[in-house]
Order: sequence, then C-alpha cells, then structure tokens
Amino acid sequence: MPFTANRDFKIAPRLQTRAEGVYYWNEHGDKILDGCSGLFNVAAGHNRPEIREAVYRQLGELDYAPHFQLGSPDSFELARQLSEITPGDLNHIFYTCSGSDAVETSLKIALAYHRARGESHRVRLVGRERAYHGVNFGGLSVSGIGRNKEAFGVGLPGVHHIAHTWLPENRFTKEQPEYGAHLANDLERLVQTCGDTIAACIVEPVAGSTGVLVPPKGYLERLREICDLHGILLIFDEVITGFGRLGAPFGADTFSVTPDLMTMAKAITNGCLPMGAVATKDSIYKTITEAADEGLIELFHGYTQSAAPVVVAAALATQEIYRREGLFERAQTMAPIFLDALFSLKGLPVVTDIRGYGMLGGIDLAPDGKVGRRGHQVYLRLYEAGLQIKSTGDALMIAPPLIVESSHIEMIAENLKKVLSAI
Repeated sequence: MPFTANRDFKIAPRLQTRAEGVYYWNEHGDKILDGCSGLFNVAAGHNRPEIREAVYRQLGELDYAPHFQLGSPDSFELARQLSEITPGDLNHIFYTCSGSDAVETSLKIALAYHRARGESHRVRLVGRERAYHGVNFGGLSVSGIGRNKEAFGVGLPGVHHIAHTWLPENRFTKEQPEYGAHLANDLERLVQTCGDTIAACIVEPVAGSTGVLVPPKGYLERLREICDLHGILLIFDEVITGFGRLGAPFGADTFSVTPDLMTMAKAITNGCLPMGAVATKDSIYKTITEAADEGLIELFHGYTQSAAPVVVAAALATQEIYRREGLFERAQTMAPIFLDALFSLKGLPVVTDIRGYGMLGGIDLAPDGKVGRRGHQVYLRLYEAGLQIKSTGDALMIAPPLIVESSHIEMIAENLKKVLSAI
C-alpha cells in the first residue's frame, strides 16, 4: 500500500466503501467528513453524476485510442479550455497520467528546449528543500523531503536545492508572510557557482505535502527575476494548488507570477480518473517543434494513456462543473471562513504553527519522540472521530472540497480542537 504503514494497517484496516458530496462512508457505515478532498484532488465533491455520465458515454463511443501519431477531437477541446484558464501565454498542453508524470515531463521539456535553442550545456535542475514533486526519479531528485528519498539512492546527477521558505519568525501567519523574500536569492547563489548550466528551477507556489508553506511576499517575484536574468526556465508545480485551491484557477494567478512551464493533475478530473498535464509557453513549444526536421518527431516522450478518451471526458465534465458552479470564486469567498476556523486553534499547547492560503491549511504539532509519531496518532484519532485529513511527519494538512459549507468547516475545526486538546 502506498505511503502506508502496512503492518499497522493490517492490524486495524480502514476501508472506504462509498462517497458523496463532502463525505466518505467506511465499512461499518460510519460517515466521515473529507477534510482533504481525497488527496487534494476531489475539488468538486464526490460522486458527481455529470462526470460519471460523461465517462459512461465515452466508453460507448471511443473507449481507447492511442495518441502516438493520432488524435481525438476532445483532447484538443480540453487543451483549448485549459489554455483559457492558464496564465499568460501558457497555451500548449502535453497530457500525462499523473502529477508525478507531469513533473517528469516538465523537466524533460525544459532540457529539450535548451538543446533546441543551442544551449545543450544547460543540464542542471534546481528544486527546493522540503519540496514534493512526485515519486518518479526526476521529480524525486528535485524534491526535498529526505524520508521520501533516502531508500532510493542518489537520484539524478546535476540537481541542486535552494532553501525552503519556512522561517520561525513567521509562525502563525495567515496567508503570505511579510518577511522572507530574500530567500529567493539562494538561486542567485547557485548561479554564481554553476554559471549558465542551470536549465530550470521548479517550485510549488505553495509547498503542499510538506505541511503547506506559503511563500513570503515578493519571494516568487524575485525567483522570476533571477530566472529571467540568467536564462533559467521557471516551472510551477501546481498539482495541488491548481483548479481553485487558492481561490483562483492556479497559484500563478493568485500570486501574479507567470512561470514558463506549469504542471497540473489531481483536480483536473476531480480525482475520479488519473490524469496530469504540462502547460508551456508558446515560445517553448515553437522552439522545440521548429528545431526538428519537417515530418519528424520533435519530442521523444509520451505515455500509453496520454489523452486517453475516457479520461479526457472526465476532465471536460469536471471543467464544466467548475465554470457552472463558480467553484474557483466560491473558494475565494470561503477562504476567510476556513482560515479563521484553522487559526482558532492557536493557543493549544500541542500546536506549534498554523499556516494557510485559500482553501489549503497546515498545522504543525510538537513532536512526540520520533518524527511523525504524533502526526500519525492524531491522524488516526481524527479518523475515528469522523474527520479524514492528511499528515506528513508531524504536520497536518487540511483542504476540504470547494463545495464545502460553513457548517462543514465548523465540524472540521471542532474535531481538530477536540482531538488536539486531548493531547
């Protein structure tokens, strides 16, 4: 079982048998509030009939079609719709099967771009400490969570990491901290060491899986400046922050910083079928395609399930729900209520920090011996109390579906307070 204490699970299994709206039901028939949108991916709530019917119709028309040298109309329509909500001129879409695949694809596109423009010496990749970019070797290499990496060797060569953005003086800051923009200058330090060999720098607009680290004001803007100054591509990993989580289509919109490439996944299909994508600037697409001889493949990369018709149908139905119900705007409206509820937990002895932006929040707990023990204990107690969240180490992550009501947010806060107060 992935990212699971397997022996612990076998002693006391936790099985989910049904879901609807903002709730799961377990094998005993108990109702459990989904406080993390599945794994940040069920933004429009569970069991949407529109998506189910779209998938069923597609299965009856075109169940599968390869996209190597072929295409299907709906994949181009989805690309058009995505290009309407991606920032700036990120208008070209490459489909993948997951967020990990999207990260891998973005790194390969970055390397291919520099090679196509005659700068094949740009081979270094820069990630960030405490970052999570999936589990493939490229994404794992640029990630910065030690426990995820330690069992799998040294990873890709030529990978460097800049400092994360959590500072102790910014504890209990709602939304963006005022202090910390200078941390972006760590990329400038790397440039002084590596010269013009850096191809790309990849960051999450808000670092999610590490416990929700919100960028200080001016930090992302400074990263953009440094990348522009030194010819480095800036990649935003928006697998968690995309599709309304921060109150806008993408984190790039929230913070008014446009990257050169952007990954997306999770909520692109409302979590019901696996899909990811990479959006690239027009100039990147043009450079790579025009560098190859006419009639020949320009980018030797892709997946069997790239733009699989059934998955595309789910994504199209999901985008329609987002537009029709105004869920991105709704997230912006509900965010102050959500964040106020989380920050009401300040003062509990076990809580050492609270952070959040939009409908994404993180709570740090005082450790209990080995790192992660307390986080896992709290996770289990919350589940028993009827609330499902996500924990990483001793950090809790809360990210309810965007259809959540004020009453659900109150229930989330009440459960958290009850369990955390008992420690």
